[in-house]
Amino acid sequence: MRLILLPVSTRRTLIYCQRLNVTTTEQQSFLDRRTAWAAKTWANWEKKESGWQKKVVEYGNQALKRIPYEEWGLKSIPPISARRKEEKLSGKEKVEVSFPTTLIPEAEVSSVLTKLATERQSLHKRRMIYSFIGMPISAPVAIIPVIPNLPFFYLVFRAWSHWRALSGSKHLEFLLENRLITTKPSKILDELYATGKRPFDAGPVSSTEESSGSAQEEKMLLHKSDGKRISEALGIPELDIELDRAVWQVEKALKAEKELRDEKQELGKASADAKKQKLGEKK
Repeated sequence: MRLILLPVSTRRTLIYCQRLNVTTTEQQSFLDRRTAWAAKTWANWEKKESGWQKKVVEYGNQALKRIPYEEWGLKSIPPISARRKEEKLSGKEKVEVSFPTTLIPEAEVSSVLTKLATERQSLHKRRMIYSFIGMPISAPVAIIPVIPNLPFFYLVFRAWSHWRALSGSKHLEFLLENRLITTKPSKILDELYATGKRPFDAGPVSSTEESSGSAQEEKMLLHKSDGKRISEALGIPELDIELDRAVWQVEKALKAEKELRDEKQELGKASADAKKQKLGEKK
């Protein structure tokens, strides 16, 4: 497999795992077969012109779009079994990481990966447990005829999704702890990002780093139209939707942060004006 780091803004990045040398003849696990069946069923429902299946897909796609892009990125990294760990350690099989050097200095790649591997582990573990707890509570909905138990199936999906992201983060952490990562700067990514270089003194690109008063304002490095361009250049069609989702979420987050800052500034200005007025009245 190969890992790809794709900066979305000057402080957030998407990690994506490209599976290499995967053949259809490999034996799939039960979970993989059920996942493939669910994806096929969902695709068939999307093709329907009307009906409750079409409505479920429409609302479902909106819900999927709101699942954090960090979670989707970690889910792209496959779980690792004890046997595969032994094989990797015995053979010292290393995983290549591609990244744009114009945005992420090679010396910072390890710290970026470490942050991505560890910062969301507790969150995924906690929410996976909550999803399991909610399953029995939603089970009685199944007695309603005709309509499927959508709350139960949603909780099943979220439990699986959090487990998959948690497994991906632990796989990445294992690779880092055992120094099984090899960096490979990508000239293709450098060219693709050529028009969106981040400021030199900005902090390392990370997934959820909060901006501080002394830091430069966070800016977008990608836009909606860039997803298709990057996916085609790298030959990974599925990256288009991943980048589209990440860009939409980060743009929305930055907009909300800007509105909050503007609101605080207005409140601060109003408070200062009120104090000045009171001092004027006393005089």
